[in-house]
Amino acid sequence: MKNQAFLKVLPATSPGLTAAEIGERVLPHLPQALFPQGAKAGWWKKGVQLDLEAKGLITPEKTKPLCWHLLR
Repeated sequence: MKNQAFLKVLPATSPGLTAAEIGERVLPHLPQALFPQGAKAGWWKKGVQLDLEAKGLITPEKTKPLCWHLLR
C-alpha cells in the first residue's frame, strides 16, 4: 500500500488538491481491512503527505486552503 494510493489521486499540475479532496479521493484505494469506513485514514494521509514532501515528490502550493500536486 505504502504511498501508491496517495500518488494515484494527486494531479501532476497546479493547483492540485486540498487535504479534504485528497482524503475523499484516496479512500476507495485503501484496504477496508486496515481502514474500515475510512477510520484512521486521516493519520495515514498526513504521514504519507509529510513523507512525500520530504522526498521531494510532492509540493504544496501557496494557496488557502493548501493544495498539493506531484513534482514529476
